[in-house]
Amino acid sequence: MEFKFGGSELNQRTILGHPSGLFMLFFTEMWERFSYYGMRALLVLFLTTSLLGDELKGYAPGWGWDRVDAIGLYGIYTGLVYLTPLFGGMIADKLLGYRKAVLIGAFIMALGHGFMAIESSHLFFYAGLTCLILGNGLFKPNISSIVGQLYKDESKKDSAYTIFYMGINAGAFLGILLCGYIGEKISWSYGFGLAGIFMLLGMLQFYFGQSILGKIGLQPKDAVEEEGEDVNKEVIKESKDSSNKRMITWAIVGVVIAVVLFFLLPNSDTNSVLTQINRKWIPPLVFGLVIPFVGYIVTNPTLTKVEKDRVWVIIILTFFTIFFWWAFEQAGGSMTVFAADYTDRTLEGSSGVIFNVVNAILTVGSLGVITWVLIKLFNVTFTELKVSNLILGFSFIVIWGIVIWMLQREFASDKTEVGASWFSILNSFFIITMAPLVSKFWEKGVIKSGPIKFALGLLILGIGFGILSFGASSIPDGAKTASVSMIWLILAYYFHTMGELCVSPVGLSYVSKLSPVRLIGLMFGIWFIANFVANWAGGLTGSYIDTISEEYGLSTFFLIFTVIPIAAALVLVILNPMMKRKMHGIQ
Repeated sequence: MEFKFGGSELNQRTILGHPSGLFMLFFTEMWERFSYYGMRALLVLFLTTSLLGDELKGYAPGWGWDRVDAIGLYGIYTGLVYLTPLFGGMIADKLLGYRKAVLIGAFIMALGHGFMAIESSHLFFYAGLTCLILGNGLFKPNISSIVGQLYKDESKKDSAYTIFYMGINAGAFLGILLCGYIGEKISWSYGFGLAGIFMLLGMLQFYFGQSILGKIGLQPKDAVEEEGEDVNKEVIKESKDSSNKRMITWAIVGVVIAVVLFFLLPNSDTNSVLTQINRKWIPPLVFGLVIPFVGYIVTNPTLTKVEKDRVWVIIILTFFTIFFWWAFEQAGGSMTVFAADYTDRTLEGSSGVIFNVVNAILTVGSLGVITWVLIKLFNVTFTELKVSNLILGFSFIVIWGIVIWMLQREFASDKTEVGASWFSILNSFFIITMAPLVSKFWEKGVIKSGPIKFALGLLILGIGFGILSFGASSIPDGAKTASVSMIWLILAYYFHTMGELCVSPVGLSYVSKLSPVRLIGLMFGIWFIANFVANWAGGLTGSYIDTISEEYGLSTFFLIFTVIPIAAALVLVILNPMMKRKMHGIQ
């Protein structure tokens, strides 16, 4: 009997037209994103809160950093989180296999969140960040690789990755909402610690549920048999000596580029160590790593002409995603600052009641949708994956309990102070509600070209920042605080989300479809390196928020993120015909 999907016989049972294994991975990724975004929502707020705390906003004592250093560290951290997948993909391809890499990465991240819960200790805090960076490198590219291998029908992958992306954002929604709320209003330590608890539960759920994957993601093996009959088996066997020589050659090229760039860059005119790292040390690291890795891949003698063309398409799309994430990742930096210091977040009387009702509808509605998906998974897999599903069910009982406690606490309050981190949940909420519609839209085939989907995403993102720029136009140049309406942030997050749905899940799908199977882990690592560059660049640009707003106004600062993505979208439209040819029939 020939299976329709990859994986075990159990994986042939479907949910919403997709294999049940997709939804096991959906929840594993959901808890990982819960932990990542929950911590990320608190990072800049914790760092910039006074050493004495902020009684007016209800914040416990923080570290009292200025915005430049706080957003700078945010950029370094979020950048390195997306650099390590480059190595994590290689380790899984060559050594561990995808499943072991996911499990080890999840454990290291759970440990990191535990360290960060001891936020009064600088040593433990930085140890926690380091664990999160390393663990994510093993986890992130390899769970995405497993998703792609569930499917034999390439046409289903775009919608599959969109559903998987819904899981990513379900975790982000709950993490930001609950970790952000508890961190801002109860204790930073509790907020950081809660992220670790659910990371651990996600790891256990995956460990006990992985049998549904069959042989997918086990020990690495020669993927010759999976490449297809049209591939010359002798051609794709590159000797270890040849591979090592190429690796050494490109490593030397990387070192030369890094050293030359380091000496060409001027020293920063500030005493801040973080600023010096961001402006002097990170750029050589970026170019000294990116160029050699790209060179190492495209000079691989095992690549056929068609494979090499498709790899170049991945590289070009990866380059353009840098512009997207560079702007989009202002959400955790400059947009968080805008929410905290420039947005009117105090609501009293009927306004507070209306907000609490809307917040309850958003929260309960979103969690209800995810619980419905959970019940669907239970109906199909509970008997065979009892332990995994019991862990998952327990996780949801705890989540529902925290949500009910939070809502009761807010309704009992006379005055509502909307948390600065709350606005970040809008991105996840819009994805949870809009992802199924966008998935169906892609399946209709109205827009088939990947580059055009990307260009549309960049255009919509630029429009979102244009709205935010307009909303900030009333703020005087150099002002440190203001009280503009929440509506500008809400609209910006909506447009950013719609742009994201055109870029991120589609990008994951195209990496899966265009990559040679034997290099898929490495190619996902290359894909995520765009996030490294973008997050670092976004943090660096965001750290200039005070400098630019003092000279030109906060509106001009956000206008930068309007113009550049739209310009990138236009260039991508021009390149579309050439890129379609290099895909060689893959839509």
